[in-house]
Amino acid sequence: MLRRVAAGLLVLWIAATAAYLALLAAPGDIVDSIVGEGPDTPEIRAEIMREWGLDRPALVQYLDYLWRLAGGDLGRSYLLQRPVAEVIGEQVGPTFTLAAAAAALGVLLALLAALTTAGPRRPWLRRGVSTVELVLVSTPAFLIGIVLLSVLSFRFGLFPVSGDQGLAALVLPAVTLALPIAGLLAQVLRDSLDRALEEPFVLTARARGVVERVVLLRHVLRHALLPVVTLAGWQFSLLIGSTIIVEQVFGRPGLGQVVLNAVTSGDMPVVLAVVTLSAAVYVAVNTLADLAYLLVDPRLRRS
Repeated sequence: MLRRVAAGLLVLWIAATAAYLALLAAPGDIVDSIVGEGPDTPEIRAEIMREWGLDRPALVQYLDYLWRLAGGDLGRSYLLQRPVAEVIGEQVGPTFTLAAAAAALGVLLALLAALTTAGPRRPWLRRGVSTVELVLVSTPAFLIGIVLLSVLSFRFGLFPVSGDQGLAALVLPAVTLALPIAGLLAQVLRDSLDRALEEPFVLTARARGVVERVVLLRHVLRHALLPVVTLAGWQFSLLIGSTIIVEQVFGRPGLGQVVLNAVTSGDMPVVLAVVTLSAAVYVAVNTLADLAYLLVDPRLRRS
Protein backbone atom coordinates (compact mmCIF):
# COMPACT_ATOMS: atom_id res chain seq x y z
CA MET A 1 0.00 0.00 0.00
CA LEU A 2 2.89 2.38 0.72
CA ARG A 3 4.30 1.68 -2.74
CA ARG A 4 0.87 2.33 -4.19
CA VAL A 5 0.56 5.67 -2.39
CA ALA A 6 4.03 6.73 -3.54
CA ALA A 7 3.27 5.76 -7.13
CA GLY A 8 -0.02 7.65 -6.98
CA LEU A 9 1.64 10.81 -5.70
CA LEU A 10 4.20 10.53 -8.50
CA VAL A 11 1.43 10.28 -11.10
CA LEU A 12 -0.33 13.32 -9.65
CA TRP A 13 2.89 15.35 -9.69
CA ILE A 14 3.69 14.41 -13.29
CA ALA A 15 0.15 15.24 -14.45
CA ALA A 16 0.11 18.61 -12.69
CA THR A 17 3.58 19.49 -14.00
CA ALA A 18 2.76 18.49 -17.57
CA ALA A 19 -0.42 20.58 -17.54
CA TYR A 20 1.43 23.56 -16.07
CA LEU A 21 4.16 23.43 -18.73
CA ALA A 22 1.62 23.02 -21.52
CA LEU A 23 -0.35 26.04 -20.37
CA LEU A 24 2.80 28.14 -20.16
CA ALA A 25 3.58 27.26 -23.77
CA ALA A 26 0.04 27.99 -24.97
CA PRO A 27 -0.58 31.17 -26.98
CA GLY A 28 -2.42 34.13 -25.49
CA ASP A 29 -1.94 36.29 -22.43
CA ILE A 30 -3.56 35.64 -19.06
CA VAL A 31 -3.84 39.36 -18.28
CA ASP A 32 -5.76 39.94 -21.53
CA SER A 33 -8.20 37.19 -20.51
CA ILE A 34 -8.73 38.72 -17.07
CA VAL A 35 -9.18 42.24 -18.44
CA GLY A 36 -11.68 41.04 -21.05
CA GLU A 37 -13.94 43.86 -22.25
CA GLY A 38 -13.29 46.05 -19.20
CA PRO A 39 -11.05 49.07 -18.92
CA ASP A 40 -7.45 48.40 -19.93
CA THR A 41 -4.73 50.65 -18.55
CA PRO A 42 -1.12 50.00 -17.48
CA GLU A 43 -2.15 50.57 -13.86
CA ILE A 44 -4.91 47.97 -14.07
CA ARG A 45 -2.56 45.50 -15.72
CA ALA A 46 0.06 46.06 -13.03
CA GLU A 47 -2.55 45.51 -10.32
CA ILE A 48 -3.69 42.24 -11.95
CA MET A 49 -0.08 41.05 -12.23
CA ARG A 50 0.48 41.79 -8.55
CA GLU A 51 -2.81 40.28 -7.33
CA TRP A 52 -2.36 37.00 -9.16
CA GLY A 53 1.40 36.77 -8.69
CA LEU A 54 2.00 36.85 -12.44
CA ASP A 55 4.98 39.18 -12.00
CA ARG A 56 6.94 36.43 -10.27
CA PRO A 57 9.20 33.97 -12.15
CA ALA A 58 7.47 30.94 -13.65
CA LEU A 59 9.41 28.59 -11.36
CA VAL A 60 8.21 30.43 -8.26
CA GLN A 61 4.62 30.30 -9.52
CA TYR A 62 5.02 26.56 -10.17
CA LEU A 63 6.40 25.83 -6.71
CA ASP A 64 3.65 27.94 -5.13
CA TYR A 65 1.06 25.98 -7.08
CA LEU A 66 2.48 22.65 -5.89
CA TRP A 67 2.54 23.89 -2.30
CA ARG A 68 -1.08 24.98 -2.43
CA LEU A 69 -2.08 21.76 -4.15
CA ALA A 70 -0.42 19.69 -1.42
CA GLY A 71 -2.54 21.58 1.11
CA GLY A 72 -5.75 20.96 -0.84
CA ASP A 73 -6.01 24.53 -2.12
CA LEU A 74 -6.88 24.55 -5.84
CA GLY A 75 -6.57 28.35 -6.07
CA ARG A 76 -8.99 30.91 -7.49
CA SER A 77 -10.36 31.21 -10.99
CA TYR A 78 -8.87 34.12 -12.92
CA LEU A 79 -12.10 34.98 -14.71
CA LEU A 80 -14.84 33.85 -12.33
CA GLN A 81 -13.20 35.35 -9.24
CA ARG A 82 -14.25 32.31 -7.24
CA PRO A 83 -12.41 29.41 -5.59
CA VAL A 84 -11.71 26.68 -8.11
CA ALA A 85 -13.04 24.07 -5.68
CA GLU A 86 -16.46 25.73 -5.85
CA VAL A 87 -16.40 25.97 -9.66
CA ILE A 88 -15.56 22.28 -10.06
CA GLY A 89 -17.71 21.12 -7.15
CA GLU A 90 -20.85 22.52 -8.77
CA GLN A 91 -20.28 20.55 -11.99
CA VAL A 92 -18.49 17.39 -10.93
CA GLY A 93 -21.72 15.61 -9.90
CA PRO A 94 -23.28 15.31 -13.40
CA THR A 95 -19.92 14.23 -14.85
CA PHE A 96 -19.37 11.48 -12.29
CA THR A 97 -23.00 10.34 -12.63
CA LEU A 98 -22.57 9.96 -16.38
CA ALA A 99 -19.21 8.20 -16.00
CA ALA A 100 -20.58 5.75 -13.42
CA ALA A 101 -23.64 4.96 -15.55
CA ALA A 102 -21.44 4.37 -18.61
CA ALA A 103 -19.05 2.13 -16.67
CA ALA A 104 -21.86 -0.01 -15.25
CA LEU A 105 -23.61 -0.30 -18.62
CA GLY A 106 -20.32 -1.12 -20.38
CA VAL A 107 -19.58 -3.97 -17.98
CA LEU A 108 -23.13 -5.33 -18.29
CA LEU A 109 -23.02 -5.31 -22.10
CA ALA A 110 -19.56 -6.89 -22.13
CA LEU A 111 -20.68 -9.72 -19.83
CA LEU A 112 -23.77 -10.34 -21.93
CA ALA A 113 -21.86 -10.39 -25.22
CA ALA A 114 -19.00 -12.56 -23.96
CA LEU A 115 -21.10 -15.11 -22.07
CA THR A 116 -23.50 -15.48 -24.99
CA THR A 117 -20.77 -16.14 -27.56
CA ALA A 118 -18.06 -17.95 -25.55
CA GLY A 119 -17.20 -21.50 -26.51
CA PRO A 120 -17.78 -23.39 -29.75
CA ARG A 121 -21.55 -22.91 -29.80
CA ARG A 122 -23.29 -20.60 -32.29
CA PRO A 123 -20.23 -19.61 -34.36
CA TRP A 124 -22.35 -17.40 -36.63
CA LEU A 125 -23.50 -15.34 -33.65
CA ARG A 126 -19.93 -15.10 -32.40
CA ARG A 127 -18.67 -13.78 -35.74
CA GLY A 128 -21.44 -11.19 -35.91
CA VAL A 129 -20.95 -9.95 -32.35
CA SER A 130 -17.16 -9.82 -32.80
CA THR A 131 -17.59 -7.67 -35.91
CA VAL A 132 -19.84 -5.23 -34.07
CA GLU A 133 -17.35 -5.07 -31.19
CA LEU A 134 -14.49 -4.27 -33.55
CA VAL A 135 -16.50 -1.45 -35.15
CA LEU A 136 -17.37 0.02 -31.73
CA VAL A 137 -13.79 -0.11 -30.49
CA SER A 138 -12.55 1.56 -33.69
CA THR A 139 -15.10 4.41 -33.62
CA PRO A 140 -14.54 7.55 -31.51
CA ALA A 141 -17.13 8.02 -28.77
CA PHE A 142 -18.21 11.46 -29.97
CA LEU A 143 -19.00 10.03 -33.43
CA ILE A 144 -21.13 7.29 -31.88
CA GLY A 145 -22.94 10.02 -29.96
CA ILE A 146 -23.63 12.03 -33.11
CA VAL A 147 -25.07 8.95 -34.84
CA LEU A 148 -27.29 8.12 -31.84
CA LEU A 149 -28.48 11.72 -31.67
CA SER A 150 -29.29 11.81 -35.38
CA VAL A 151 -31.26 8.57 -35.33
CA LEU A 152 -32.89 8.31 -31.90
CA SER A 153 -33.38 12.00 -31.07
CA PHE A 154 -33.67 14.01 -34.29
CA ARG A 155 -35.38 11.33 -36.41
CA PHE A 156 -37.55 9.35 -33.98
CA GLY A 157 -37.66 11.75 -31.02
CA LEU A 158 -37.21 8.98 -28.46
CA PHE A 159 -34.74 10.87 -26.24
CA PRO A 160 -34.02 14.53 -25.44
CA VAL A 161 -31.54 16.23 -27.74
CA SER A 162 -29.66 18.00 -24.93
CA GLY A 163 -29.78 18.90 -21.26
CA ASP A 164 -29.96 16.93 -18.05
CA GLN A 165 -33.68 16.59 -17.40
CA GLY A 166 -34.40 13.20 -15.93
CA LEU A 167 -33.24 9.68 -16.67
CA ALA A 168 -34.12 9.87 -20.38
CA ALA A 169 -31.48 12.54 -20.95
CA LEU A 170 -28.84 10.24 -19.42
CA VAL A 171 -29.51 7.26 -21.68
CA LEU A 172 -27.85 8.34 -24.94
CA PRO A 173 -24.68 9.82 -23.37
CA ALA A 174 -24.25 6.73 -21.19
CA VAL A 175 -24.74 4.39 -24.15
CA THR A 176 -22.30 6.48 -26.22
CA LEU A 177 -19.56 6.02 -23.63
CA ALA A 178 -20.47 2.43 -22.76
CA LEU A 179 -20.38 0.92 -26.26
CA PRO A 180 -16.60 1.24 -26.90
CA ILE A 181 -15.91 0.01 -23.35
CA ALA A 182 -18.20 -2.98 -23.84
CA GLY A 183 -16.62 -3.80 -27.22
CA LEU A 184 -13.10 -3.99 -25.82
CA LEU A 185 -13.97 -5.75 -22.56
CA ALA A 186 -16.12 -8.32 -24.37
CA GLN A 187 -13.27 -9.28 -26.71
CA VAL A 188 -10.84 -9.81 -23.84
CA LEU A 189 -13.38 -11.62 -21.66
CA ARG A 190 -14.41 -13.97 -24.47
CA ASP A 191 -10.81 -15.01 -25.13
CA SER A 192 -10.25 -15.52 -21.42
CA LEU A 193 -13.43 -17.60 -21.16
CA ASP A 194 -12.34 -19.76 -24.08
CA ARG A 195 -9.03 -20.50 -22.38
CA ALA A 196 -10.72 -21.25 -19.07
CA LEU A 197 -13.17 -23.65 -20.73
CA GLU A 198 -10.19 -25.84 -21.65
CA GLU A 199 -8.97 -26.17 -18.05
CA PRO A 200 -9.23 -29.54 -16.24
CA PHE A 201 -11.63 -28.21 -13.58
CA VAL A 202 -14.23 -27.60 -16.30
CA LEU A 203 -14.03 -31.22 -17.41
CA THR A 204 -14.40 -32.31 -13.78
CA ALA A 205 -17.49 -30.13 -13.30
CA ARG A 206 -19.08 -31.48 -16.48
CA ALA A 207 -18.30 -35.06 -15.39
CA ARG A 208 -20.24 -34.41 -12.18
CA GLY A 209 -23.25 -33.50 -14.27
CA VAL A 210 -23.17 -29.76 -13.67
CA VAL A 211 -25.30 -27.84 -16.18
CA GLU A 212 -23.27 -25.96 -18.80
CA ARG A 213 -24.74 -22.63 -17.81
CA VAL A 214 -23.74 -23.18 -14.19
CA VAL A 215 -20.24 -24.21 -15.27
CA LEU A 216 -19.89 -21.01 -17.24
CA LEU A 217 -21.28 -18.63 -14.63
CA ARG A 218 -20.05 -20.19 -11.40
CA HIS A 219 -16.68 -21.68 -12.32
CA VAL A 220 -15.36 -20.34 -15.62
CA LEU A 221 -16.36 -16.67 -15.32
CA ARG A 222 -14.50 -16.03 -12.08
CA HIS A 223 -11.43 -17.77 -13.43
CA ALA A 224 -11.49 -15.53 -16.52
CA LEU A 225 -12.01 -12.18 -14.81
CA LEU A 226 -8.44 -11.21 -13.84
CA PRO A 227 -7.32 -9.78 -17.22
CA VAL A 228 -10.70 -8.10 -17.60
CA VAL A 229 -10.37 -6.39 -14.20
CA THR A 230 -6.98 -5.02 -15.24
CA LEU A 231 -8.31 -3.67 -18.53
CA ALA A 232 -11.49 -2.34 -16.92
CA GLY A 233 -9.48 -0.40 -14.35
CA TRP A 234 -7.49 1.26 -17.11
CA GLN A 235 -10.59 2.05 -19.17
CA PHE A 236 -12.61 3.42 -16.26
CA SER A 237 -9.74 5.64 -15.15
CA LEU A 238 -9.71 7.28 -18.59
CA LEU A 239 -13.47 7.66 -18.67
CA ILE A 240 -13.49 11.18 -17.21
CA GLY A 241 -11.69 12.53 -20.27
CA SER A 242 -14.16 10.91 -22.66
CA THR A 243 -17.08 12.08 -20.53
CA ILE A 244 -15.96 15.71 -20.82
CA ILE A 245 -16.04 15.45 -24.64
CA VAL A 246 -19.37 13.61 -24.81
CA GLU A 247 -20.96 16.21 -22.54
CA GLN A 248 -20.31 18.81 -25.23
CA VAL A 249 -21.95 16.62 -27.90
CA PHE A 250 -25.14 16.24 -25.84
CA GLY A 251 -25.14 19.72 -24.29
CA ARG A 252 -25.04 18.35 -20.75
CA PRO A 253 -23.87 20.25 -17.69
CA GLY A 254 -20.67 19.07 -16.11
CA LEU A 255 -16.93 19.49 -16.28
CA GLY A 256 -17.00 19.59 -20.08
CA GLN A 257 -18.27 23.17 -20.28
CA VAL A 258 -16.01 24.22 -17.39
CA VAL A 259 -12.93 22.83 -19.14
CA LEU A 260 -13.88 24.33 -22.51
CA ASN A 261 -14.36 27.81 -21.03
CA ALA A 262 -11.18 27.55 -18.98
CA VAL A 263 -9.01 26.45 -21.91
CA THR A 264 -10.34 29.04 -24.36
CA SER A 265 -9.95 31.85 -21.81
CA GLY A 266 -6.64 30.76 -20.35
CA ASP A 267 -8.03 30.24 -16.85
CA MET A 268 -4.98 28.31 -15.65
CA PRO A 269 -6.10 27.39 -12.09
CA VAL A 270 -9.27 25.70 -13.39
CA VAL A 271 -7.44 23.73 -16.08
CA LEU A 272 -4.77 22.57 -13.64
CA ALA A 273 -7.43 21.51 -11.14
CA VAL A 274 -9.33 19.43 -13.71
CA VAL A 275 -6.12 17.73 -14.86
CA THR A 276 -5.21 16.94 -11.26
CA LEU A 277 -8.72 15.60 -10.62
CA SER A 278 -8.45 13.31 -13.65
CA ALA A 279 -5.08 12.02 -12.45
CA ALA A 280 -6.50 11.40 -8.97
CA VAL A 281 -9.37 9.41 -10.46
CA TYR A 282 -6.87 7.40 -12.51
CA VAL A 283 -4.85 6.53 -9.41
CA ALA A 284 -7.91 5.69 -7.31
CA VAL A 285 -9.57 3.46 -9.92
CA ASN A 286 -6.41 1.50 -10.70
CA THR A 287 -5.75 0.99 -6.99
CA LEU A 288 -9.29 -0.36 -6.55
CA ALA A 289 -8.73 -2.65 -9.54
CA ASP A 290 -5.61 -4.07 -7.88
CA LEU A 291 -7.53 -4.68 -4.67
CA ALA A 292 -10.31 -6.36 -6.67
CA TYR A 293 -7.82 -9.09 -7.61
CA LEU A 294 -8.07 -10.36 -4.04
CA LEU A 295 -11.84 -10.79 -4.41
CA VAL A 296 -11.63 -12.45 -7.82
CA ASP A 297 -8.78 -14.87 -7.07
CA PRO A 298 -8.61 -16.17 -3.46
CA ARG A 299 -5.12 -17.60 -4.12
CA LEU A 300 -3.71 -14.08 -4.14
CA ARG A 301 -4.78 -13.58 -0.51
CA ARG A 302 -2.37 -16.30 0.59
CA SER A 303 0.54 -15.24 -1.62
